[in-house]
Amino acid sequence: MIPLMPACFINKTAIEWKFIRASGPGGQNVNKVATAVQLKYTLPEAQTLPNGMYARLIRLAGKRVTNGGVITLTSRRFRSQERNRQDAIAKLTALIQSALKTPQLREKTSPTYASQQRRLETKQRRHIIKQLRKAIIHIP
Repeated sequence: MIPLMPACFINKTAIEWKFIRASGPGGQNVNKVATAVQLKYTLPEAQTLPNGMYARLIRLAGKRVTNGGVITLTSRRFRSQERNRQDAIAKLTALIQSALKTPQLREKTSPTYASQQRRLETKQRRHIIKQLRKAIIHIP
């Protein structure tokens, strides 16, 4: 188990690993060794996460989540498989921790009288400028 908060953790049984060949650093080893890591985290099996967080997590994951509720993260930044595995877990924990934070609700406010007056004055100035641009028609 990977702890996130006192009552919240990532269940390791919900994580599936797949190792693939990576482009990038590694020299000739790139063609021989599967160092890139693909982490698949199954959300239905992850019952240790708070209920209100699932929708935020799916929204934050975006294209990385499938219809079946599986988040897929790929890490190929490092040359070794173990460091890529740690990087993938770090990405997953960062994603889940950002979903744990409840978004701050916007407090409704009304514009001040002075800001309303400034807005009306700028609208009046624009109106005058545009009126001056019009062609003057002389009627004989």
